Amino acid sequence: MLYSYNEMENYIKQVLSYIQDGIMAGDYVILVENDRIYPLIHKELSTRLTKDQMELLHFVNNFDFYCSSGSYHPPAIEEYFNKTVHPYVENKISFRSWAHVEWATLEEPLHIIEEFERTVDKAVNVLSFPLICAYKGERMPDYLKTILLETHPYVLKDDDIIICEQYLPSSLK
Repeated sequence: MLYSYNEMENYIKQVLSYIQDGIMAGDYVILVENDRIYPLIHKELSTRLTKDQMELLHFVNNFDFYCSSGSYHPPAIEEYFNKTVHPYVENKISFRSWAHVEWATLEEPLHIIEEFERTVDKAVNVLSFPLICAYKGERMPDYLKTILLETHPYVLKDDDIIICEQYLPSSLK
């Protein structure tokens, strides 16, 4: 699912709701987030959830996740992703994920983001788990918006989930 946000307040509201809903459903939540926003999310969640419930939240620094090889490199990201979800998959533990996708410059990942998003789409379909990919709307040129709409079957808008008509399932590639 694609989530394009502009206002940080709305972003925080959505991520908190997604995490809380997941934990209440008994899912572990893998949160791929930056280390500036994560403390705000953690602080608010700690007022809403018990200590045991908070144990279901697994934080992954998004810089480490997306740039583990030193740059935005899809095979390295896929490896990091597989390593992160492996314990859940292997032990048949229900999980969901929220990934805040960021990069330092717009030029760097645009030529490879389509490959990465198609790889993620395949993984989500094979492993069958909920995933929201959050992108800052103002940092999304039209070319990137097109790619993201083609690689995400659903779009989160405000509090509605909309079927994405531009979605091209990875199986059709």
